[in-house]
Amino acid sequence: MTLNSKLINVLRQITSEGKFDASKIASLSPEERELIENLQSNGLLEEALMYAESIDTDKSWEELEERLDVDKKIAVINWRKIFQYAAVFICLIGLVYVFQYKNDKQKNTIPSDAVQLVLENGDIQVLNPNGEQQIIKKNGEVIASQKENEINYRSAKSINKLVYNEIKIPYGKTFKIELSDGTSINMNAGSSLKYPVQFIKGHNREVVLDGEAFFDVASDKAHPFIVKTRGVNVKVLGTKFNVSSYKEDKDINTVLIEGSVNLTDSHNAKSKTILVPGEKGSWSNEKTEIAVEKVDTRFYTEWINGEIVFRKTAFKDIIIKLERTYNVTIENNRTDILDKKFNASFNKNIESIEKVLETMSKIQGFTFKKEGKLIKIN
Repeated sequence: MTLNSKLINVLRQITSEGKFDASKIASLSPEERELIENLQSNGLLEEALMYAESIDTDKSWEELEERLDVDKKIAVINWRKIFQYAAVFICLIGLVYVFQYKNDKQKNTIPSDAVQLVLENGDIQVLNPNGEQQIIKKNGEVIASQKENEINYRSAKSINKLVYNEIKIPYGKTFKIELSDGTSINMNAGSSLKYPVQFIKGHNREVVLDGEAFFDVASDKAHPFIVKTRGVNVKVLGTKFNVSSYKEDKDINTVLIEGSVNLTDSHNAKSKTILVPGEKGSWSNEKTEIAVEKVDTRFYTEWINGEIVFRKTAFKDIIIKLERTYNVTIENNRTDILDKKFNASFNKNIESIEKVLETMSKIQGFTFKKEGKLIKIN
């Protein structure tokens, strides 16, 4: 008997069916359930299965038994049970250690300003915005192709289970993704998106966003497209909209350009709001409902073209946006202007961070000094 056959059978079922069913892990111990959930969320179930199947407790027991001087059979049986019970937890600890060590070691070798693609098994590939490559799984299957600052998941080969990738965009860069259904997504700096390599018939098209992205969703009435954020779920069939959900921002904003979207408070499914083109829906923990207002949508979407637009924006919020856009750290020693509001427009492809701050300094009379990626405002 291999180590904890119940745990291994659950791993086999989930990996073969390609979906996570909470009922399958109900019979496992709390420690085992937590491990399964962590492995699933990190796309490591297949590797965990191979690792667990490679451990033979009977062989390990035989090796241990040879070293023990046991006179009574009952003692052997009790030791065997103790050993197998302990081996379950040794395996759990071993799995966590192996995968954590593997991921930490890999992350330490990746530059902090690199666009990262995290595959379903936890492997990380660096995407060079000036390069061109195919994204290939360990079995040789091509799942996507990248050319410069765009990655495309359109593939003729279909799969029957949901497999997730995650893309992470560092400060100072943007990137574009085309999903398997033809939906295109522009990712802003400092953002990440988790999404299926291929959408499956009968399942909603769900992605998870942290940061900001512009979505041009391919129409599919049978399969709604849902963007999940830390506070709001955005549900659509086919439309164009922008979602901003940075952790450091107070509000989560959804701005609709075309079509319609259904906003749902992820903490209260009964709280629903429908947006029409030209409207912005805002949500925060401080509000009891989603606030809706008419806006000029250009202010919220021009970042795709490199534009940085500030309209009655407090200087403290401008600093955060400039740090993301230019990949710098700004140390502000002028607390008296933190709440001062600005109207301004810049283009990051034309104007450097020095030029932007120079222009603003003439209005508020501050000075600044740049040392590498650190900028000090005095």
